[in-house]
Amino acid sequence: MNAVSPAPRRPRVRAPELRGRAWLNTGGEDLTLAGLRGRIVILDFWTFCCVNCLHVLDELRELEEKHRDTVVIIGVHSPKFVHEADHQAVVDAVERYRVHHPVLDDPELATWKQYAVRAWPTLVVIDPEGYVVAQHAGEGHAHAIARLVGELEREHAEKGTLRRGDGPYVPPEPAATGLRFPGKAIVLPSGNFLVSDTTRHQLVELAPDGESVIRRIGGDGEFSEPQGLAALPDGTVAVADTVHHAVRRYDPETGRVTPLAGTGRQWWQGSPTSGPALATDLSSPWDVAWWEGKLWIAMAGVHQLWTYDPETETVRAAAGTTNEGLVDGPAAEAWFAQPSGLAAAGDRLWIADSETSSLRWIGTDSVVRTAVGTGLFDFGHRDGAAGQALFQHPLGVTALPDGSVAVSDTYNHALRRYDPASGEVTTLATDLREPSDAVLAGEDIVVVESARHRLTRLRLPEEAVRVAAVAHRTQRAATDIAAGRLRLDVVFQAPAGQKLDTRYGPSTRLLVSATPPELLLDGAGAGSDLSRGLEIDAAVGEGVLHVSAMAASCDDDPANPYPACHVHQQDWGVPVRVTDDGEGRLALVLAGMDEGA
Repeated sequence: MNAVSPAPRRPRVRAPELRGRAWLNTGGEDLTLAGLRGRIVILDFWTFCCVNCLHVLDELRELEEKHRDTVVIIGVHSPKFVHEADHQAVVDAVERYRVHHPVLDDPELATWKQYAVRAWPTLVVIDPEGYVVAQHAGEGHAHAIARLVGELEREHAEKGTLRRGDGPYVPPEPAATGLRFPGKAIVLPSGNFLVSDTTRHQLVELAPDGESVIRRIGGDGEFSEPQGLAALPDGTVAVADTVHHAVRRYDPETGRVTPLAGTGRQWWQGSPTSGPALATDLSSPWDVAWWEGKLWIAMAGVHQLWTYDPETETVRAAAGTTNEGLVDGPAAEAWFAQPSGLAAAGDRLWIADSETSSLRWIGTDSVVRTAVGTGLFDFGHRDGAAGQALFQHPLGVTALPDGSVAVSDTYNHALRRYDPASGEVTTLATDLREPSDAVLAGEDIVVVESARHRLTRLRLPEEAVRVAAVAHRTQRAATDIAAGRLRLDVVFQAPAGQKLDTRYGPSTRLLVSATPPELLLDGAGAGSDLSRGLEIDAAVGEGVLHVSAMAASCDDDPANPYPACHVHQQDWGVPVRVTDDGEGRLALVLAGMDEGA
């Protein structure tokens, strides 16, 4: 069976009720689907570590505003990391990322399981009568959902089952602090600190005390959730303007902000991976660092490292394939997972690879290596030999004078240290709150405590802090599969009014691999068919199937010679366990409804 098919008549599947720990953005009220009957409900299954989830939040804003009287968007927060199950962390994330709709905090993944969700992000559309009518995984589906919403409005207005009115969103009270979820910092030649004040969309220059505000830069649309900062040789500062998908140049002498790279549009599969800096799309640049005569960009949105060459004013993809995971080797073949922190140190560029909870580096030989970390689903707080040490979603890395590096171990609320000479990991400080970066200031290290909205100065300790070792794996339950033949179906149904784009060859792509690789006896690799037979080795027992799928569709209008085209894409990491009574089919929904058996 080929999982690609035209959009069928919408099936009617009753939507399970919403279950979780607590509701946010509702003024203290608990919501139910029964109470929302008559409204179109869109469930957004997200977790705040996931950059693709943040992209979807931005994609939904226009639809949310345009259909405010008929559509209720509900974020279902389904954590990957242990820290993301902390209720206050969810509260902080809802403010940090400007989530202006109700959110269900679901730390036990109860609603995730009820809806058989397999990936972050996943969107589920529920009609006014309480039936699931569509499911979409990944990014790029806002246009299809907007069209579906229009159809549902017309259909249920005619039936008398559409109820218009104000939604249940109640904004929280704003908080007054000097910084609000700051991201990164550097020290200027003056000794002042320059900080990306992310949630307020500004840069802030602070006096050497780290508190007194000298001036604020931006806040009038110049930046959108800025993150990384890097001093350039000419005295200006490169700024990772994350949500604008751009890099900007800030001149501390004149206060002027000018574009450096990016068009303001998000990079999608098929877009150029090199070209003139101001004519090439980027995707959520999270950090920047000057190394080996170029500006290196941690392109979190596509799991790559890019470079900007000031001599030619061009950018190019320098490392990573866009597949999400932890694979070392030559730069063009390596896999990253939301690289979010960079630090140059001699012949190495250190990388905080957040989703794999790892510390990695690329050398002047253009080879990527991992110092600490094992993959997407293992994390914790454990010191000792690098081979068994654990981080939890680190966002920052800082080169220290002795050749070691400090890691802002964000979800462990700690500052850690890795010494390449000894191969040991230690803890420098605890009781921080979501540290996202650190910068040296004389004999001190100044930590960006993002969730405490401040800079915290620490004396670099001579001895490490001792902490109890903790190891975790993701809370996602493994999928039981049978040994031998396993049919993989990626379900994709072109949205209504669209057709598969076959003008330039196959319109779909499927890439499959496994961790460990031995789990797959057959079926790994790339192809154009979204259905594939896999051969599973029972002797391996368990592992992770990595599935990356893409489908291209265009508006089906014969009268329009230049129809709008859309790319639908998603990466899945599916924990699996081989059992005697396991499933012989694994279905992953890219867009539509799974009707196979």
